[in-house]
Amino acid sequence: MVPFETVQALSARHHAPLDQLSSPEVAVLRVDTARPADEPDRAWRGFASSLTPDDLVRALRGWWRCNPAAVASGQVLPVTLSGYVVAVLTGLQRWEKNTEGRHAFPDARLTGYVTDLATPRTAITAESATDRRLAELLLGTRLVSHSGGAVAYVPTSTAA
Repeated sequence: MVPFETVQALSARHHAPLDQLSSPEVAVLRVDTARPADEPDRAWRGFASSLTPDDLVRALRGWWRCNPAAVASGQVLPVTLSGYVVAVLTGLQRWEKNTEGRHAFPDARLTGYVTDLATPRTAITAESATDRRLAELLLGTRLVSHSGGAVAYVPTSTAA
């Protein structure tokens, strides 16, 4: 059960200011809560604020059906859980493709994540000023996206 005050705080959260991004479109990684992964390179899949930054970046790096060039051109990958940005990844310039046609971004960096969504409290892990700005801009905001898969594409401007 979620306390009423928390629901109110979340419903009042500002939408992600995507118009401040430099690309016309940004990919959004839509994840679930962290669950154990039976994979050699990671113990978890999904998001949990209790994971260490190293475990979290591995839990969020996955093999997705996506347009890798479009993901890379956005220069940032907001990670959402139930429509709220809970983490931000950058370092998307290089990708790999597996035999199932899915793509991974092995150089992806975690620039920050939410430790408490209701407050919100964040942990910034960015090493560069640009990555820090992106994390501060997006973490804890609302970001609605629609897709049949894990990756959705959202225009950064509402202008037609």
